[in-house]
Amino acid sequence: MSQSKPSAPFDCEAALLACARGDRAALRQIYEHEASQLLGVAFRIVHRRDLADEVVQDAFLQIWQKAGTFDPQRGSARAWIFTIVRYRALNTLRKTSREIAVDQTMLSNEPDTATDLLERLSRMTDAEALQRCLEQLDTQKRASILLAYVNGYSHSQIATHLETPLGTVKAWIRRGLLALRECLP
Repeated sequence: MSQSKPSAPFDCEAALLACARGDRAALRQIYEHEASQLLGVAFRIVHRRDLADEVVQDAFLQIWQKAGTFDPQRGSARAWIFTIVRYRALNTLRKTSREIAVDQTMLSNEPDTATDLLERLSRMTDAEALQRCLEQLDTQKRASILLAYVNGYSHSQIATHLETPLGTVKAWIRRGLLALRECLP
């Protein structure tokens, strides 16, 4: 009966330094030893498997390209790799949580008046009471609320669309919603 030799512990630093010299097999070793844990780190940050997979893939590309910048005097190779994944995941999270940019042509294609927006709202079912209360609001509050809740615009997009300061738009929406709360049964 033969006993198998215990495998030597993985030397992440040596593999990373080999990557810096262009050794693809070393990158594969890092991937085989660390990918599952790196995927777990990415997933805990972005909360989506598809995004976590992208983060790890992007991180390994960066590891390959930047391995020469690793300095063992500043920390361990494993910490350096995990830091790359963490930063990639945080950047991905920031990108996916940003508002969708709306260009001016999209804004210009939207109805310009509150009356047009009210017509769209009136086509919605069970909107009669809401429409009646909205008609009681002044034009700016009504337009702001409709742009936010019917069109899905952010406060900053509404400010741009109405060419009004952001703080004013926020106040119109807040006051308009308070008035609607009073009006609706």
